[in-house]
This record gives sequence, C-alpha cells and structure tokens, in this order.
Amino acid sequence: MGVGVAVGLSGFAFGVTSAGGGLTVAQTCALSLLVFTGASQFALVGALAAGGSPFTAAAGAFFLGVRNAFYGLRLSQLLALPRAVRPFAAQWVIDETAAVALAQPTRRAARLGFTVTGLSLYLLWNLTTLLGALGAEAIGDTDTWGLDAAGPAVFLALLAPMLKSTVERAVAGVAVVLGLGLLPFLPAGTPVLVAALAAPTVLWAHGRAGRVGGAERAGRTELDGRTERTGQEEDK
Repeated sequence: MGVGVAVGLSGFAFGVTSAGGGLTVAQTCALSLLVFTGASQFALVGALAAGGSPFTAAAGAFFLGVRNAFYGLRLSQLLALPRAVRPFAAQWVIDETAAVALAQPTRRAARLGFTVTGLSLYLLWNLTTLLGALGAEAIGDTDTWGLDAAGPAVFLALLAPMLKSTVERAVAGVAVVLGLGLLPFLPAGTPVLVAALAAPTVLWAHGRAGRVGGAERAGRTELDGRTERTGQEEDK
C-alpha cells in the first residue's frame, strides 16, 4: 500500500507535464488508464512537447514499455493466476508491482503484494493524473513538491535488500554507471534501456572469470599430481 501511495502521487507530475505539453485532459487521462507505465507516458508527452512526431514519440514509449513483457514472463510463473484473470493482471505488470511481488517469500504473499500494489497504484495514479491535468497552472512546478523523486526512492528501497550476491551488486553498479553516464548524450528514456546491458555484460565477465579460475585450478591440480608422482618415483 505504501508503494502504491508513494508512486501514485507522481501522477500529479505526469498530469501537469502532459497538460503543459499540449495534450487535453481527456488525452492525458486516457494515457494513464490505458498505458499505465510512467516512464513510457513521460517519454511520450516529453517527445511531443519537444516537437517530435506522434509516431516517433509512440515508438520511444513502446520500447520503454517492452521491459514489462520480461517482468510478465517471471510473474506468470510466480503468481500462476487463472487464465481468465491474466489479461486484467497484465495491465498492472510494471516496475513497482514486479518488485513487490518478487520480494515476497511465498506465492500467496506475492499475489497479495501484486494485487494491493497494482490496485492502489492504478487508482491513485489515475486520480492524481486527472487532478494534475485539471490544475496544471495552480500546481506549478512539480519538482518543488518532490513528487518526481517518490517513485525512484521507493523502487531503490525495494531493490536494495535483493542485491545479496557480488554478481547482483555488480550488475546494479554497472547499470547505474551506464544510465547516469549516458544521460547527457542520449534521448530521454534511452539510457534506461542501455543500462539493461549491464546484466549480460557482468554475467559474461563472471562466467569467463569462472572458466579461467577453473582452468588454473585444474592446472595446479595436475601439476601437483605430477610432482607427487615424481617424488614417489624418486623414493623408489
């Protein structure tokens, strides 16, 4: 519930940004109701506000939303929901619901976490989107409210306890370096996609180090064996 409330308040920022970018209240609310993934929504209205074509803006938003499909692959196994429920649950497959569900110790707790997070976040996000779009001029600069920091702060709080191994911490560290390092050079939202390369890069490096270490240990074992056999022959 805390995650839903904290992140749901960021809908104010989206409503204000969308209205300021020239979208109508109806268009703004439709994005939150139908798309319901904050990064894609911000990318879309940001591109339109910057003068980009609707096709380009939609393409960027689409590629940012692709990550939710990978969440769905994992959550479908974890939650094991009935087939009739899955199309509705798919609408709530986003960063926050995935993080909460994956952090739970049992399937029942995962289902509860997914449902409560998704429901509270969906309702509050859409409500604050409407209020933000209607009162864009009265609210003013949402950065001064700190609403833009609520989502990332909550997500980091959920992620940190899950980084238990050295490999997991290395993936997170490389992702941070890629995301922040490329931020000044790439279009909005793109650094997040590039940061995903941290996982295969670190896993490849870890696997290579394991193979090299295994070869060295095998070489030392073989050398020790030869030395032992040589010593035995000399004794004879």
